[in-house]
Amino acid sequence: MSQVYQPVMLMELLKNNGEASVAQIAQAILDKDPTQIEYFSEIVKNMVGKVLTKNRGTTEKSGNTYSLIGASELSTEQVNELIKLCKTAINDFEAKRGDTVWQHRKRGHRPISGSVRYEVLSRAKF
Repeated sequence: MSQVYQPVMLMELLKNNGEASVAQIAQAILDKDPTQIEYFSEIVKNMVGKVLTKNRGTTEKSGNTYSLIGASELSTEQVNELIKLCKTAINDFEAKRGDTVWQHRKRGHRPISGSVRYEVLSRAKF
């Protein structure tokens, strides 16, 4: 994948005056990897979206688009407060679980590439 990863890294460096953090470069590579979009699209459809739509009645789905029920009736302040509450919920969860929050994504210290992960999930029908 050096034919993709190296140019992506160089573009990220060039866009940032010759410097970029590892996280910025990794994000740029992630943004370019269609298998990651497909992987997380399946998570949205089969897990997150299903719970918020069918189980909780918080969202509606039309084709490939989700809508938050009642979103148009919220003020800017209410939207900001709800975003703040969501961030607090995430922070509380991460604080409670500590370093174990993302441990299930690790295999030793070497990450599994997105393409390998996608192939395994694809064969297992996600």
